Amino acid sequence: MKKVDLKKCPLTAALKIVGGKWKPIIILNLGKAPNRRFGQLDYLIPDISRKVLTDHLSEMINDGLIKRTSYPESPPRVEYSLTEKGKELVPIFKTLGDWGRYLVEEQ
Repeated sequence: MKKVDLKKCPLTAALKIVGGKWKPIIILNLGKAPNRRFGQLDYLIPDISRKVLTDHLSEMINDGLIKRTSYPESPPRVEYSLTEKGKELVPIFKTLGDWGRYLVEEQ
């Protein structure tokens, strides 16, 4: 059996970017409505702390999954939306959610 080099494993690379408890949920919420403000995301994901939400949004911006648009208004308005790369993940997470629903119903 061949040993897998995790540094070159495509699945490991993907999960490093989108893995975890909250990133898929953030992506799915942004997939439902193209432009969401921080407060809207905070409201829609009640169990996430504001710090974790901020950190995850920053990470996903750096990874090219989300874009942040700041509007020069008073008071300032900032909206988050999925990039094309981020939009590609929505059907994957929906399918994974369907599979998870099957697992929950099976119990």
